[in-house]
Amino acid sequence: MIASKPETHFLCQSCGNEFPRWYGQCPVCGEWNTLTEELQTSRSKLQNKSQIQNPKQEKPTPITEIDFNNEERMATGMGELDRVLGGGMVAGSVVLVAGEPGIGKSTMMLQAAEALAKNSKVLYVSGEESAKQIRLRAERLGTLSKTLILYPETDLFAIERAIEEVKPQFVVIDSIQTIFRDDVASAASSVAQVRECAAYLVRIAKSTGIPIFIVGHVTKEGTVAGPRVLEHVVDTVLYFEGEQHKQYRLLRATKNRFGSTNEVGIFEMKERGLVEVANPSEVFLSERPEKSPGSVITAAIEGTRPLLVEIQALVAPTKMAYPIRKATGVDYNRVAIVIAVLERHLGFKLSSMDIYVNAAGGVRTVEPAIDLPIALAIASGYKNRPIDQKALAIGEIGLAGELRSVNHAEQRVREAEKLGFQTVYLPNANLKELKKAKIKLDGAAGIKDALTASLQ
Repeated sequence: MIASKPETHFLCQSCGNEFPRWYGQCPVCGEWNTLTEELQTSRSKLQNKSQIQNPKQEKPTPITEIDFNNEERMATGMGELDRVLGGGMVAGSVVLVAGEPGIGKSTMMLQAAEALAKNSKVLYVSGEESAKQIRLRAERLGTLSKTLILYPETDLFAIERAIEEVKPQFVVIDSIQTIFRDDVASAASSVAQVRECAAYLVRIAKSTGIPIFIVGHVTKEGTVAGPRVLEHVVDTVLYFEGEQHKQYRLLRATKNRFGSTNEVGIFEMKERGLVEVANPSEVFLSERPEKSPGSVITAAIEGTRPLLVEIQALVAPTKMAYPIRKATGVDYNRVAIVIAVLERHLGFKLSSMDIYVNAAGGVRTVEPAIDLPIALAIASGYKNRPIDQKALAIGEIGLAGELRSVNHAEQRVREAEKLGFQTVYLPNANLKELKKAKIKLDGAAGIKDALTASLQ
């Protein structure tokens, strides 16, 4: 009897869609050379080795008869992490922490696990490092606790049995790309493995009420490696970002079922691990040069917290046919609009100039309120005249050169007052809500008025 040939299909490593035959370009996401051949695994053949008792089955219930209590938050012991999570962990929630290799994901998770272990039992599952390697890092970070249980394992069902035996209050999986199910005919880190393992971990979290942190890698494009369904099945997606050659790290939420996605946590990487930055505005302004053209301070809103950031611009003549335009930490398209407004409405000859715009300190902000500081920085560099060191600028610029109001103006001004600034350049529309401000408010109707008032 001739054995039947195993059925195969082709999975896109970018979007997770499957196809009966190979394509050079994925028909769904458009990425090239991302389809890989994998053995077909029938859903009915997937094993259910669960050792954990599931809760009783829920019945269809009118929404008015469902008992409602605010979700109890469990603090992680790291204030900046709790801020981004919305106040702490929720029972049974699954949090995906993604970031580039070497950015500090494992360091943050080990520190968070140690902080949680002070009051509860934590199971730290590592598929990338041995127990001795983790112990070595823990010695350096000072994160040694008897209730922090290490388990170097990659088999999903073995991890499930460990959760049943240890009965932890928290679980950390580092990382999802190393975990595999032996009943899925694919290699670890493949789309099928990541999808099935993540879904299984979510079922464990929901059935036991144990919060689970899952560490994930990102691709060169900056998205979470694996299928998009990975981000859909978890409750919260956190991105840990920053430059490896700079000490500051930012933690952002791009999805949060139990809180806001606008918050950001700021850490500083030191020899003994990550340290929370209590006053990021003061830190980011500490290295600002004095009376230097092309430097303007602005107040960006990250979630509920105002953050003072230095916007720098370098304007230099070029002999090339096409001038260079570079933007780091700010939206390139907004910089292009500001340059066009300065040329059209103020007569600046910028078409023969290379222009570089940078948000100092590795910060990234893309809100419209930084239009005015970008314009002032470019004008200051073009005219070679510095902006007042004790001045701050906020405002959105329209295509007609007008200044439009920004949100959270009162919080931005209050942060400027706290750090000793004396003047704020802002749109006239925001002056009405800031009548009681102790700082000098210099309103302007358009970009021309703002430049006249600010350039020394």
